[in-house]
Amino acid sequence: MYIKQISVFLENKVGRLVEITDTIAKAGIDIRAVSLADTSDYGILRVIVDNPDQAEKVIRDAGYTVAITNVLAVGIQDKPGTFTKVLASLSENDVNVDYMYAFTGTHNGTAYVIMKMDNLEKGIQVLQNNNAVVLSTDEIYHL
Repeated sequence: MYIKQISVFLENKVGRLVEITDTIAKAGIDIRAVSLADTSDYGILRVIVDNPDQAEKVIRDAGYTVAITNVLAVGIQDKPGTFTKVLASLSENDVNVDYMYAFTGTHNGTAYVIMKMDNLEKGIQVLQNNNAVVLSTDEIYHL
């Protein structure tokens, strides 16, 4: 149920983001979700792609520092308060969310979130017990 996330460390400089996404695109890899966090000097690009192992290789070969991290892709009912309930259930069970970002899909009524937690196994159990759907890799690629 883990999803492989690619993290790329890059200079906060005009054109770096284009270089990375172009490298991924030229390899025929599809980006499914994306997050970019920055400071004044560098950024961390986090992406979910349909071929993470190949993406890691082409990005590394292009000279960038890259890492793969296991995360969860979670589908929750898209209505007010549901997201808060899911977060509260994780908190009540001592599961810390390190970071998260949202992505879109084509299923009406469902919101999707990528979540990195301190305890993924426990997080999966808590999420499933609280009516959240933990998506598989194949499900992510076909949204």
